[in-house]
Amino acid sequence: MANRLSRSTSPYLLQHQDNPVDWWEWEPDAFAEARRREVPVLLSVGYAACHWCHVMAHESFEDAATAEQMNRDFVCIKVDREERPDVDAVYMEATQAMTGHGGWPMTVFMTADGEPFFTGTYFPPDDRHGMPSFRRLMTSITEAWRDKRADLEESAKDIVRRLAERAPASGSSPVDARALDAAAASLRASYDERDGGFGGAPKFPPSMCLEFLLRHYDRTGDPSSLAMVESTCERMARGGMYDQLGGGFARYSVDGQWVVPHFEKMLYDNALLCRVYLHLWRVTGSALARRVALETADFMVRDLRTPEGGFSSALDADSEGVEGKFYAWTPGQLVEVLGEDDGRWAAEFYAVGASGSFEHGTSVLQRLGETDELDRLESVRSRLWAAREQRVHPALDDKVVAAWNGLAIAALAETGLLLERPDLVAAAESAADLLRVVHYDVGTGRLVRTSRDGRASTNAGVLEDYADVSEGLIALHGVTGDPRRADGAGVLLDHVLDHFSDGVGAFFDTADDAEVLVRRPQDLTDNATPSGSSAAAQALLSYAALTGSERCRAAAEAALATAVPLMSRHARFVGWAAAAGEALLAGPAEVAIVGMSSPERDVLHRAALASTSSGAVVAVEGTPVEGHPPVPLLRDRPLVDGRATAYVCRHFACAAPVTTPVSLTAQLRSGPVT
Repeated sequence: MANRLSRSTSPYLLQHQDNPVDWWEWEPDAFAEARRREVPVLLSVGYAACHWCHVMAHESFEDAATAEQMNRDFVCIKVDREERPDVDAVYMEATQAMTGHGGWPMTVFMTADGEPFFTGTYFPPDDRHGMPSFRRLMTSITEAWRDKRADLEESAKDIVRRLAERAPASGSSPVDARALDAAAASLRASYDERDGGFGGAPKFPPSMCLEFLLRHYDRTGDPSSLAMVESTCERMARGGMYDQLGGGFARYSVDGQWVVPHFEKMLYDNALLCRVYLHLWRVTGSALARRVALETADFMVRDLRTPEGGFSSALDADSEGVEGKFYAWTPGQLVEVLGEDDGRWAAEFYAVGASGSFEHGTSVLQRLGETDELDRLESVRSRLWAAREQRVHPALDDKVVAAWNGLAIAALAETGLLLERPDLVAAAESAADLLRVVHYDVGTGRLVRTSRDGRASTNAGVLEDYADVSEGLIALHGVTGDPRRADGAGVLLDHVLDHFSDGVGAFFDTADDAEVLVRRPQDLTDNATPSGSSAAAQALLSYAALTGSERCRAAAEAALATAVPLMSRHARFVGWAAAAGEALLAGPAEVAIVGMSSPERDVLHRAALASTSSGAVVAVEGTPVEGHPPVPLLRDRPLVDGRATAYVCRHFACAAPVTTPVSLTAQLRSGPVT
């Protein structure tokens, strides 16, 4: 018999609807039940593509005896961290403070007031690897609650007090060249010269840092900044973390050489990396970067797009209960699909050896070199892909997350225009339309974070939703010229300024009227996605360039100042703020393209978007839309000799208008207007 989770819109919670555990969603009634029964709350947080979440579910939550103990001694709450990042952030902060580490599944024992007194992550069904079994842990918690409840409750209150005492974000000084140069030096110090990336295993794709380094290179010409991007991007794209048959990146590499991935494929990673590879191509003309940007865009559209036009959150790591089974090959399987000659050729090309690079003699395909036999490669790749399509596919987490769709919109719009793929631009427009119709409440001006099957959830949007959707809409406006996209971004950013500000320059991650938790989350550091604060700063800066809004620009500058103290010491965790800082130093460049649609205007438009100028904002004259006038950047821009014309401005000064892409490119390369 299904439990309460059967009513959820979350695929992760629905995975647990048939557990014998009497799960509750995060709701006031659950805490009221804990008070009535005078028992602790057991909070379990995870997400649909999390491998160890599945393991703990199978070992413990599907076990009748374990479930009986959970139901008897606790009120059990299951949370999808992707739907409720605010809940996740608060209790992850507590988990890291209490244990020194964190991760998912996250397991928290707390009072009926939501105050945690014991935290952890995965617990096995039996004592092993120095960890107590889950059932033994619950028994200890229950005994302590019975015998020392007052001590536990006081300990929980003390933990909450200590978290609340952590200093709020504050800016020490404005972002300047010295701070950004220090950030680049910090990254250089942790850079892996041999294998690319930063630090050791496991290695995560450093998308935000790579975007910053590209912008740092544009300002300084520092060859080491570009080299770190080129090497890291090449190693990631040639290793097993990149899907050599279907495109798209896995969540991270378990080793330091990018060989064996943790196989879930997340929308946010692929949206961010698609844009990084596109921008690397824009700087260097790299054929590899161009190919990977297109293949990653195609993966998102082919495998993650929903019938309603949005993009699903993730593909699972497992299929048939085995991690990576969908992606791994043996030499014999290659021969079976391709025949003897092509099978042996493919085994050598894709580094599939007899001993295997993964588990049980299987290998993850790598592309460590290139070949002159391009027709043969394409034939081999397409046949292997077709054969793999016959395998049992990993499960799809088909909920739509507003923030991650915003990232996808930006990537697809830019990739579609620059690489001449109008179908990708159309996909970005469809996703933007879905967000407007399903996620945006016209009456309140607010965003809902998630939806599924075209039905909005009740989860309020958090800062990253408003910021990343704004970023996507501004990028889409720059590609299509549709003024409704810029207006939509403006409404969302007004809401950010009105409801998320902390009053001292930074932003909270939740609105001022959001559900009250034991702590209002505020995290300036990037995680798998840009921090809400740095994403908001970048979007506000871009919108200010389009509209001249001094309020938005001042808010962006103040938010970026709060990240300055972290740039020299922990640049890996403020890459997006550093990237936005480079845009601030560059102006950013404001490019207005006027003239009705024509080949001449389109050439100017493409040259503007092909510019490497950090954070350049482009406005192009589009089809008039009633009730939505063009953005202020386009006003009072006459044509020159009746021809399509480009205007470049920076720092409140404009260069002479130009009518050729060569002149436009030269202006954008020349640095700030003087």
